[in-house]
Order: sequence, then structure tokens, then C-alpha cells
Amino acid sequence: MAGQLHTQLLLSRQYCRVFSVISSHIHTSSGLGAKDHYKVLVLGGGSGGITMAARMKRKVGAQNVAVVEPSEVHYYQPIWTLVGAGAKSVASSGRPTASVIPSGVTWVKSKAAEFDPKNNTVHTDAGKKISYDYLIVALGLELHYEKIKGLPEGFEHPKIGSNYSVKTVEKTWNALKNFKEGNALFTFPNTPVKCAGAPQKIMYLSDAFLRKTGKRSKANIIYNTPSPKLFGVKKYADALWEIVKKRDLNINLRHNLIEVRADKQEAVFENLDKPGETKVYKYEMIHVTPPMGPPAVLKGSLLDDEAGWLDVNKNTLQHKTYANVFGIGDCTNLPTSKTAAAVAAQSAVLDRNISRILKKQTPDKIYDGYTSCPLVTSYNTVILAEFDYDGQPLETFPVDQSKESRVMYHMKADFMPLLYWHGLLKGFWGGPGPYRTIMHLGMK
Repeated sequence: MAGQLHTQLLLSRQYCRVFSVISSHIHTSSGLGAKDHYKVLVLGGGSGGITMAARMKRKVGAQNVAVVEPSEVHYYQPIWTLVGAGAKSVASSGRPTASVIPSGVTWVKSKAAEFDPKNNTVHTDAGKKISYDYLIVALGLELHYEKIKGLPEGFEHPKIGSNYSVKTVEKTWNALKNFKEGNALFTFPNTPVKCAGAPQKIMYLSDAFLRKTGKRSKANIIYNTPSPKLFGVKKYADALWEIVKKRDLNINLRHNLIEVRADKQEAVFENLDKPGETKVYKYEMIHVTPPMGPPAVLKGSLLDDEAGWLDVNKNTLQHKTYANVFGIGDCTNLPTSKTAAAVAAQSAVLDRNISRILKKQTPDKIYDGYTSCPLVTSYNTVILAEFDYDGQPLETFPVDQSKESRVMYHMKADFMPLLYWHGLLKGFWGGPGPYRTIMHLGMK
């Protein structure tokens, strides 16, 4: 199966290269033909950047919008949880960036290197200076495997993987399917993360796989997290604790991964409640969730907060200092979980508020912090967590979503990818808010 996945990935990447060459004359901005000014400049070609480019195209015209993004391939990252468990192929998660850039919108194939918001300009790593009327920052976040001693070089060894990178997600599946006997370790970092449920989703899936293959009795499944909680929202945390107890999973709170000795199959954790105390765990398999942080280009710029994240108003998503700068997604300091669902809801808010600003009106749409995490608990069940800034459930369906559901699993595995590619990236999906109102007969 690994060979098949490898072949699919190679074919996908070859397709991506061919598509990019064919499409480059439509999108790519370089050389003498490049414009130096755009009404709306979008930084980042991830979910937030592409959906806002599509929405802004409809507002100001494709010729007045540009997206700055260096990557040739755009990935639907939420599916990597299932890739790491062998339920989906990594090839299915990627499409050429050229295919998702809205038609007519300029693709500047570079990285943003420097901000000059006082002069409404951005400098790229190719030495180009681009000016704008409005700037949308959608740069995502950065993974920092290197902050764990022994990584990323440890990934050269077997029995270790990570669902957070296209380079390491198949290694998770290889480690799981080749598991024989011993500890299966799953980690969570002591930093903000994107999709905070993903580190434990792979634990539940691994448990299910080991039961299905008759190896569960030989496995000791351990989840180590620096957090004092299993999950941030009590309603869902309570449900997850019940699953943990039922399936004999071992949870160690306030334990932070600081080193991986991949050659010895050892992982070292610090006890955050007892500074200086460490514990070494032997493992037969380990899934590592890396520390994460804001984009390097944001840190120390005129746009960041004290922690390096884009400093935006949590209600309007407008920058707190520069009124023509806006933020969306993982790069922002919005106090909510960083997910694609959050991006969808934020895109609808930004669409409305930028539209009003274009008309010289005051932004009036408020983002309530809506985010969602489909907590995959097996190969056919999901707990669909939805909540707001206050950690209060904000559920779409008129059922108790803290219960494991087969329907929700199929929504996660089969429907959400379609909604992503054909709804969110096209600028047509702004989250389930309107449908929630209908489902609950107008009541919150």
C-alpha cells in the first residue's frame, strides 16, 4: 500500500508541475509584465488567502487582486489525520496552486519578505516592491520541529511520524501498520497549534487500527500533553475522557516533549508542574506534533503583537493600527482555535467588513470566534466540536454533538473535502452560521 501511495503522490506532483506550467501564463506575475500596485493584495495562498482572493475578485475585479504565495501545491491539510491512519491517500490532499488561484487574479510566486504598512507596500524575497490599497494577511503559521532536540533529523528513522507535514504524514502510517509491541506515544506541543484536536485524533485512530489487527493487547497507548486539560471545551472534554477510560488510553497532562532519540526509540518529556524533572519513554511508535509559531516575516514587523502574531481586532478582523490591513486564519492573534472552519467563518466577516470599508462605511459584522474540530474517534465515528470565543458550544445540528456519530464521520471524510475545494476556496462558504439558525428554529 505504501508503494501505491508513493506512486499516487509522484503522479500528483507530476500533474501539479504540468498544470502549473500550463497555467502560469494566466496567473504568474514576474518580469516586465508584472504590476506594481493592486487594489487588494493577499499574502498567502492557503485556505484563508484563496477564499479571500475569490471574494475580493467579485468585489473589485480580478485584475485588481494579487496573491503572493511561493508554493506550487495547495494542500487540504485536515485530511492528513486520515492519511496518517491509512484511510486516505496523501495524493488526494494536494492540487496545483495554479488551479486554486481564482481565474484572472495575479499569482506572485514569491514570499513576502518585509512589510512597510506606513507606505502601503510589501517587499518580496525576489526583490519586488508591491503597493496596495488594502492588504489581507493570510500567512498561516510555521512548524518548528527543530525546537525538539533530535528533530527533524529523527524522521530519517522508522517508527516516528507526524501528520502535520506532507513530508512526514506517511511515516505515521508506516509506523502504525508496522507496530508490533510496546508503547505508542502521541504528543502535543507547548505552543499554539493549528487544529488542536488532531494530536489526539491519531491516537484514537491508532487504537482502532490496533484493535482491528489484533495487536491492541500488546500496545500501551500514551498521550502526553503540556495542557492541564484533555480538550479546551468541557462538554467535549467530558465525552473524550469517557472514551479514554473505555479504551484504556493513558493520558499524562502537563508533560511536554523536549527530545526524541530516534536511534534508541526514546522520547524525553519535561514535567511542567515539577521544573527540572524529566522522564524518558521507550516507544515502538511515536506521533509528534511540532511546536508552532507565527510566520518569521511577521515577527518584529509593524503588524505583529508582542508574541509575533498579526495584531487584529477580534471582532472585525481589522488591524488595530493600520485600518487598511486585515487578517484571517492561523497567522492572527484571534483567541480561538486555528482551524479551516474558523477561516470559513472569518472569511464571511471580512467579506462584509471590507465591502463596507470600500464604500466608506464602518465595519459592522462581528466574528464570534466560531471554530470547529471534527474529533475523529475511530474509522467510522466523529465527535463534532463547535464552539465560540468563550469556549461555549455553538453547534450546527439539533442533536448532542458530543456523542460519537457515524454521520459526522462521513461528513468529515467525504463531504468536507468537497465543501473545501468547491465552496470555501471559491469564496462561497462562510461557515454554517445561517444553517445553524435554521436548524435551531432561529434560536442560538
